[in-house]
Formats: sequence, structure tokens, C-alpha cells
Amino acid sequence: MSASSRTVPQEQLPSEDLHPRPMPVINLGHLSLDSRTRSGVVNEIAKACRDLGYFQVINHGISQAIMDRAVEAASSFFKLPSETKEEYSSDDLRQPVRYDTSSKDSISMSRAFLKHYAHPLSDWIQYWPQKPPIYRDCMGRYAVEVRRVALLLMEAILEGLGLDKGYLKEKFQEGLQLLSVNSYPKVSHGATAIGLAPHSDYGFLTILLTSCQGLEVLDRSSKSWKTVQQLPHALHVHIGDHMEVLSNGQIKTVIHRALLNPEEARMSIASIHGFALHEKVTCATELVDEENPQKYKESSFSDFLDHLTANMDNKQRNFLESLRM
Repeated sequence: MSASSRTVPQEQLPSEDLHPRPMPVINLGHLSLDSRTRSGVVNEIAKACRDLGYFQVINHGISQAIMDRAVEAASSFFKLPSETKEEYSSDDLRQPVRYDTSSKDSISMSRAFLKHYAHPLSDWIQYWPQKPPIYRDCMGRYAVEVRRVALLLMEAILEGLGLDKGYLKEKFQEGLQLLSVNSYPKVSHGATAIGLAPHSDYGFLTILLTSCQGLEVLDRSSKSWKTVQQLPHALHVHIGDHMEVLSNGQIKTVIHRALLNPEEARMSIASIHGFALHEKVTCATELVDEENPQKYKESSFSDFLDHLTANMDNKQRNFLESLRM
């Protein structure tokens, strides 16, 4: 079970941007205000999606306590004895819970991860680790809250594309949520170490909660890496491959990577949102015409897993490129 659809050779990517543009920070609470204010926020989100493929959100309605407890639960899991964690080790990408520390996914360079499904929570929580004792409760509460945020964002993004905010509402509500819980070690001062190689994510949206700085995104305009700043109580959002497909290329997926932090070990919780396992994603017919023909073939999360399984030895397993027409 992996959420990363493509890797990018390091030598093809640029160095750090010394003068990065400010990252958009969007107040999600304004979506529930009057129609004029909502329209302004929708336009902000649409611009960030089209120009960058990433932004941060504040006033999202998830309490700091719920976020802190989720990070604490994640940290406590990775502190467990190796034999306890390795009960969840598997080479089968379709396992409901999977733990690993290796580079089998071709992008993990220095991290341990635990991946598991989270929606519907009642279907999946029974497979989650029972140790530490706080894990299911704390991570479950966060999973429910961050999914609510994802659905709000999907409505706004669809509006920004000129689609009805209820477009495919049932499919999004019944869709897949995958949590990728990651632990990155502290790196010594002066060293530059990559914990997770450059890649894009499967799905429509990824919402990321991190314990400290380390995430970088590839800025398309400057062709350089941009550090994601740690703002109080903010969540980072980036666009996934299937959003690029749904928008028929109007919105692009974002390449990102994780660096190791010299100050402390880093925890991150990525919540990845897509359609159900076998539900096909295709270009919205409303966004296809003679001037903008369909650019991508349809595909599902199951197709994505099949692609990864068939290309295990290929370090450039680019799922999105396989969909281009």
C-alpha cells in the first residue's frame, strides 16, 4: 500500500530557492461566511491550485489538542520494540496496515512508515495497532477531523474549476482515505540528508500534519525547491495525481520531498484522499471540448496498486505518465 505515484531523478531537480515566494495561507473558516467572502476564498484556493499545486490552511476547525495527540500517538508507535512494529511488515501493497523501514517503495531513503486505511473508520480501525494504547483513539479522532477538512476543500476546488460544489459528492463521501504516518531520524548538523525522495502523491488531495520543518515543494515558476514553513496550527495541502486527471490538466500535481531535520526527529501524518478502491477517475466531461481534448485515461486506486506491483524494480514508476493520452 503506497501513496506515491512517481519518483523524480535527483539530478534532474534544482537546488534550494534562496528567495522563495510566500506560500499561500488560506483561512478556511471564511468558507462558511457570506457568499461574497466565500467566493473570495474559493478564488484564493483556485489560484493556489492552478499556479502552485500547494497551499496551507488555518482556522480549519481541528483543535490543537487533537493534532498534538495524533503526533504523540505516532511517535509512541515508532518507539515500540522492533518486533512489535514488524508484526505489520508486509511486501503486499494491498494489506490494510503496512509498516516498513526499507526503500522498497523506491522513494523512502531514511524513514520508517506505517500506512493504513481510515475511511470508513469503523471498517478499518480494527486492523490498526493496539499498541500504544492511545493509538486507535487519538489517530482515529484526527482521521475523522482531517477528512472533514478534505471534503470542504474538495467542494471549494470543484467550484474553482467551474463545476458544481456537489459534483460527484457521493463518490467523494464514500471515497478512500489513507493515512501515511512517517518517522524521520534527526540528522547531524552540516549534513544534508533526504528522508523521502522527490515524488508526487496518488489521489486528489494530501493534507499533511508535521511536528517540525522538513517538507519541501518544487515551485514550478522558479524551478527550485521551496521550504514549507511551520506556521502555528496550520496544515499543508497539496494536489495529487488524480486531481490533475479530474481537472483535465488545469490543475497539476506537485512534486515534493522530505529533508531530515538537524534539530530533532520529525514526525508527519499525511492524509491522502481519493475515490474508493475500484472507482474510476476520469477527466470531468465539463472540462473537455474541442480546444481541450481529454488528456488522461481513466484509472482507479486498484489500477495504481497494480501498476506499482508490476513495476517494483523500476525506480521511475510514474503512474501519472502512464495515464497521459
